Amino acid sequence: MTVPLEDLASNPFFVLGLTPAASPLELERQGQKLLAMLQVGLEAATSYPTPFGDHPRTAEAVRQALATLRDPARRHEAEVWFDLPAPSPPPRQAPRWTDLRERLGWR
Repeated sequence: MTVPLEDLASNPFFVLGLTPAASPLELERQGQKLLAMLQVGLEAATSYPTPFGDHPRTAEAVRQALATLRDPARRHEAEVWFDLPAPSPPPRQAPRWTDLRERLGWR
C-alpha cells in the first residue's frame, strides 16, 4: 500500500504543530489558538513544517485535524504515520571509472 506524500504531510499532528504525546486538552487549545491566529492573518500560522517540507495551513485544515484527532481510531492511525522516518533522497550514483578517466583527461 502506498500513501501519497500529500497525505503524509497533512498528518493532523503536523497541521497542529504537536506530537502524539499531546493530551486532548492540548490539542483543543492549540487548534483554537491556530484558528484565532489564522483569522487575524498572522504569518506565523500560515504554514507548518513537516519532514517533507513546509505546507500551507488553512482554517479548514486545522478544523479537519481536530476532528480527526477527536476520534480514537483515526487518532491512532495518525500516531502511526507520524513516526515514520522522512524519505531519504535517492542514492547518488558513483561515477564510473571510465567517466573519471575522461574527466581527468586520460585515455
